[in-house]
Amino acid sequence: MQITSKLPAVGTTIFTTMSKMALDYKAINLGQGFPDFNTDDKLQGFVSQAMADGFNQYPAMAGVPVLREVIHHKVKTLYGRSYDVDTEITVTSGATQAIMAAVLASVGAGDEVLVLEPCYDCYLPAIRLAGAKAITVPMLSPTAANPFFSIDWDRVQANITPRTRLLIINSPHNPTGAVLNKNDLDTLETLVDNTNIMILSDEVYEHIIFDGAAHLSLASRPSLAERSFVISSFGKTTHTTGWKIGYCCAPKNMTTELRKVHQFMVFTVPSILQYGLAAYTADPSTYLTLPAFYQHKRDHLAAGLSNTRFKVLPSPGTFFMLADYSEISNDTEANFSIWLTQHHGVTVIPVSAFYEDPTASTSNHRIVRFCFAKKDTTLDQAIERLTKI
Repeated sequence: MQITSKLPAVGTTIFTTMSKMALDYKAINLGQGFPDFNTDDKLQGFVSQAMADGFNQYPAMAGVPVLREVIHHKVKTLYGRSYDVDTEITVTSGATQAIMAAVLASVGAGDEVLVLEPCYDCYLPAIRLAGAKAITVPMLSPTAANPFFSIDWDRVQANITPRTRLLIINSPHNPTGAVLNKNDLDTLETLVDNTNIMILSDEVYEHIIFDGAAHLSLASRPSLAERSFVISSFGKTTHTTGWKIGYCCAPKNMTTELRKVHQFMVFTVPSILQYGLAAYTADPSTYLTLPAFYQHKRDHLAAGLSNTRFKVLPSPGTFFMLADYSEISNDTEANFSIWLTQHHGVTVIPVSAFYEDPTASTSNHRIVRFCFAKKDTTLDQAIERLTKI
């Protein structure tokens, strides 16, 4: 039977493709963003105890109350925003499901959604499934004077129309590692003032930020929080990406609509994981120690790559690092990533994959993304192979 595809341009994601290729060629996978080390034994113990205690049936649709209490306390302590536990916090099946639910709940036919490129790959399909139109706005590329990707706020402003209903923000930013600063939040406040524009703030790497910087959540600005879906992920903070537990904080009226979608997408998420995470993350040290933990890995990989022909770009946040390969090849990012896997046994992700049109010349900066959420031994093995190029 023929199906008229709602996502005709979508195939297998680049992450799945490159991870399969890594297996096929027995390459070291520094592409897809998942740790190759286990989560804390203590967290595993809490989950096992929850199973033994009988928390094996459907939990509340919005998430178990004790976990929502932990989220409430964390957000209030760190960002000063007091989200109501019952009406403004929802536990989701990973941040990706929260993003999908937020988009489906907030936009539809005739609406426009501003998306900053490069962007995480679920944003554009979610917008299309909602029947809305994605308006992509390129970020400013790194230069010698400013080696970071950054938001071109003038271009964002220029693309706002009466149909603009949602703006998607991501900080710390995947894939570039860029982070929002105070001036960014000031500009964003001015930009959306006296508009009906909502914001989806993807903050899944909120606790993986380096060099003494503090994460600037949109929850920390009342004028932004009142119009924002603020989304985060336990997978990133507890090294459990496969558990797929995230959450969304938003004002009551926005949460009400998000939950209408959420309950029919997944209804709820595993009970024992929620109870285990509640017991574990009640201790703030479980996430407040992450910057030092991952900064060590970032610096370890950067030092190793300095002995190769790659040129490392700064990584202010996330567990990703970009590197320029222009001294090695003039090929496209996609072709270079395949070549690197096949001939040198290290898998990376082309940054061009994070653009609406990965084949466009403006999407190919000869930059690839490395993931350093790996054991030091894994990083060392990759570095050894890369020094031979």
